[in-house]
Amino acid sequence: MEPLIITCAPVGAEVTPDQTPYLPYTPAKLAETAKAVREAGGSIIHVHCRTDDGANTHDVERFRQAYDAIRSASDLIVQFSTGGAIGMTPEERASVLQLRPEMATLTCGSVNFGDDIFENSFPIMRGILAKMHQYAVRPELEIFDKGHLANARRLAKEGLLKFPQHVDFVLGVPGGMEATVANLCDLIDDLPEGCTWSVAGIGRQQLPMALAAIAMGGHVRVGLEDNLYYSKGRLARNEELVSRVARIAQEAGRPVATPDEAREILGLKKLAAA
Repeated sequence: MEPLIITCAPVGAEVTPDQTPYLPYTPAKLAETAKAVREAGGSIIHVHCRTDDGANTHDVERFRQAYDAIRSASDLIVQFSTGGAIGMTPEERASVLQLRPEMATLTCGSVNFGDDIFENSFPIMRGILAKMHQYAVRPELEIFDKGHLANARRLAKEGLLKFPQHVDFVLGVPGGMEATVANLCDLIDDLPEGCTWSVAGIGRQQLPMALAAIAMGGHVRVGLEDNLYYSKGRLARNEELVSRVARIAQEAGRPVATPDEAREILGLKKLAAA
């Protein structure tokens, strides 16, 4: 099997600082987390940003500060969110692409998100993809439901995407596809040929989905964005969630990818020397 790519999503848009003391919601805290995640076996860091009081922001300057802080502390692949937070405009969500991160997420369809709607119409997706092309940012296709793969194929037919791509299945969001091995297998069977994939299980399903991906040759996303707990009642640190997956993979005989090995697997350029 390929070496395992471990993505860490340390912040997200839903978790608040009063829920856990381990949320790295400032650039300085993100740098500390990036260093720890890299040492634990991580390859990619998925970035949302917050203001100093913990509120969601897609301010370009804040993302610039976060990017510089992460890059000063690690060689992780930096992946920006273009999902932002519920209520942000598509223009806000795409604005940070001008900073030219190596990767950014593209959610391939609208989905119920708890009591809200995470809107990703075709005009929104086309607009974000246009910005990705403009700034040479590699997309990661975020799939919350099986119809999102059909949407991605439609975008490819329109010439806005070229397969294969890297795909992240986000399973277990209230309103999206449930996090089961059967559902994961169904999605994998529907992938365009040559795509690489990872899975992010929400809440208590994070570890079972990670175990399935390790065994099936896929890749894994963990982090406080998706799951606050290491075990029942015990809050996690981001690096603990990464190190557990790395340890299990190594016990199973599957090597863990360094950031440069992940770049090779994903077809990204090597990080330029500082």
